[in-house]
Amino acid sequence: MQKSASRAKAKPSPKPYHHGDLKPAVLAAAEKILETEGVDALTLRAVARMVGVSHTAPKNHFGDLEGLLSELAAVGYRRFGAALSGAMERESGGPRQRLKAMGLAYVAFARKHPGLFVLMYRSDRLDVNSPSLRDAIEDTRQSLKIATTSVAPAVPLPPLQLAARATASWALVHGFAMLLLDGRLRHTLASLPGEADANTLLEAVLDVTRVND
Repeated sequence: MQKSASRAKAKPSPKPYHHGDLKPAVLAAAEKILETEGVDALTLRAVARMVGVSHTAPKNHFGDLEGLLSELAAVGYRRFGAALSGAMERESGGPRQRLKAMGLAYVAFARKHPGLFVLMYRSDRLDVNSPSLRDAIEDTRQSLKIATTSVAPAVPLPPLQLAARATASWALVHGFAMLLLDGRLRHTLASLPGEADANTLLEAVLDVTRVND
């Protein structure tokens, strides 16, 4: 009787609330969902389910979904800045070649992490006042500022012209990346001769525009 009573009282063990490395695990799961299913499928419950913790556990680190998305975007900016500055550092050519390498790396990052890239520029889904996100964006800007200082024009330009050159370069590669991700260049790419691809087209665009000359 006692054994039967013990079995009757036994209840299934609840899903563990804690996780050894919860924050990085949640971010990794969130990025996986973002890249495979899209931002609309990314919820705290979906992430918790993938990590194997209580659906309330992620709130301890991120508060709500906006907090999680903001932290994920911060991760993206840090990775993005490292990719761009690294591409410039690895290029041994002159100033134009280094800027070209950065432009290619910009689009390469967008193609490799399309969901993350788009999220980084979705201010409507992010907490723009998040210290982590603000710091990540500023760190990226500073690293790029340092990287581009070495390819500045030999003759100093007025602030407006410097800003115009930087904006033109950004608009060019960002616009190309977004057109590519949206599938708007599909027909253009299909019409290219031989083995030309998106990188071939981007290099040609950078050569034709020469916004940094």
